[in-house]
Amino acid sequence: MARYRPRIWSLVTSLSVPCAMVVLWARTLDAASPPNIVLIFADDLGYGDLGSYGHPSSTTPYLDQLAAGGLRFTDFYVPVSLCTPSRAALLTGRLPVRMGLYPGVLEPGSRGGLPLEEVTLPEVLAARGYLTGMAGKWHLGVGPEGAFLPPHQGFHRFLGIPYSHDQGPCQNLTCFPPATPCDGICDQGRVPVPLLANLSVLAQPPWLPGLEEHYVAFARDLMADAQRQGRPFFLYYASHHTHYPQFSGQSFAGSSGRGPFGDSLMELDAAVGALMTTLGDLGLLGETLVIFTADNGPETMRMSHGGCSGLLRCGKGTTFDGGVREPAVAFWPGHIAPGVTHELASSLDLLPTLAALAGAPLPNVTLDGVDLSPLLLGTGKSPRQTLFFYSAHPDETRGVFAVRRGQYKAHFFTQGSAHSDTTVDPACHAASPLTAHEPPLLFDLSEDPGENYDLLGCAARVAPEALQAVKQLELLKAQFDAAMTFSPSQMARGEDPALQICCRPGCSPWPSCCHCPEPHP
Repeated sequence: MARYRPRIWSLVTSLSVPCAMVVLWARTLDAASPPNIVLIFADDLGYGDLGSYGHPSSTTPYLDQLAAGGLRFTDFYVPVSLCTPSRAALLTGRLPVRMGLYPGVLEPGSRGGLPLEEVTLPEVLAARGYLTGMAGKWHLGVGPEGAFLPPHQGFHRFLGIPYSHDQGPCQNLTCFPPATPCDGICDQGRVPVPLLANLSVLAQPPWLPGLEEHYVAFARDLMADAQRQGRPFFLYYASHHTHYPQFSGQSFAGSSGRGPFGDSLMELDAAVGALMTTLGDLGLLGETLVIFTADNGPETMRMSHGGCSGLLRCGKGTTFDGGVREPAVAFWPGHIAPGVTHELASSLDLLPTLAALAGAPLPNVTLDGVDLSPLLLGTGKSPRQTLFFYSAHPDETRGVFAVRRGQYKAHFFTQGSAHSDTTVDPACHAASPLTAHEPPLLFDLSEDPGENYDLLGCAARVAPEALQAVKQLELLKAQFDAAMTFSPSQMARGEDPALQICCRPGCSPWPSCCHCPEPHP
């Protein structure tokens, strides 16, 4: 993928309007056409990885300009710090335990997946007349005959890999052209990762250095086709960047000064620039809401090949903020005033928020998300007051591990994760066992975002405000756990190797015979 000049921002500037006009447009939004929606979801990106969030050497000019021209969130969360459950929450507005997406993540041969009875965001928007498309990483199940794949979950078009690109052998793959191999060996004994177009295999494996360029071309076609058809579009752009093993095209290889991780982040940033350029070329910038965030915190065990959680504690796989707090930006010129918000928000909130902005009815199920449109449009504050966090391996006995209300966060249980190994904090590591805390660990995130100073254990005298906060958080946890019903685990349905996608069904020797590589330069 070639690099892009930031010519779109002159268009953005020309669409800037006073806050009073933003409020006026918000009042008349219901009468207007529903907005196009671009939802960009990065992979394993830390809170501190972008320039706009403080990283001193990341090269992310397009994302930084998106943040400067939109509403940047400082307190945006995901409910679980792993790929599968986080993506399920994003697309349904529901906690993953409600749909059985626990423990851990789905595998290429998993029998389970995102239940088809769940109502997804693309299904909500398709019913409103949207053309829906997804590019990138799915990771919500394959199933028999591809039953759980995006074409059966509300997406009219799909181009992508059905799970993480390390869930197949990668020791013979090129990650950076012309011939730099991928780092590590990834998962052995499985089929090479397939690239799908809807339900058909395009390549197995794909040429990773050209993958992002394919996704950008897919996105352009979706936008242009929707405009020709006179209908709004929903693009879910779920990039593989910056998940291990990192890869990029020729334009970015060795260019970032931050190693393979930085090179892949540069390509993600350029893809965002390409999407925004396309919107500008089509004259759709003022008619399109763009949201950027990520699925979970950085995989610090990869060291320089992993991301950065900034000032936050730990990373992927934990319930500390480094695992569950994410960068997030909402951009919609003329409707969302540029700025920074410290209001609480969650990926769970996107389904009800986008449904409200599109004028679509909500599904008749229990939702864990709330409508953030008043916050986005400047007509009110976030209705979200509380956040509940489950571990990567939840159970009904322990319930939620952590609760945040306002500025206070309590950890009732903590457990380290291999994903967060190699940090200097031993509480992050896999060797840190499951530990119950009575009383809970209590942190004031407004003063201590790094969760370093337990208000109930560090002071000789506990402040009355802290005592009041912990009582409230204990009550919230008890009430929430009592009301929650876990659905049977989809992961517990086990695996069937025959469910793995193969471009040459019935071939031998399996699985290495499933080899239909994409031609490349």
